[in-house]
Amino acid sequence: MLKLLLLVLVIVAAAWWMLSRRAAPPPAPKPRADRPADMPTDKPAGGSQPMLACAHCGVHLPQAEVMHDAAGRPFCTEAHRLAGPR
Repeated sequence: MLKLLLLVLVIVAAAWWMLSRRAAPPPAPKPRADRPADMPTDKPAGGSQPMLACAHCGVHLPQAEVMHDAAGRPFCTEAHRLAGPR
């Protein structure tokens, strides 16, 4: 009889432990960084910027990363700025 009572007690304790773990809320997710540490901080709030196409090759870049020539045309690199538009 004592063995049966001990078995029932173990089963009830295991069921209570499993149900209490299921009802617990999941841990809060780790907050992620809005931007990596090496990205420039001169971007507008919200992270979106106008994209400009390089006048030489057509690659689109964020406005903060382009280089402009004397006429104000955007270029992706110094080499493309020196080569001029196509």
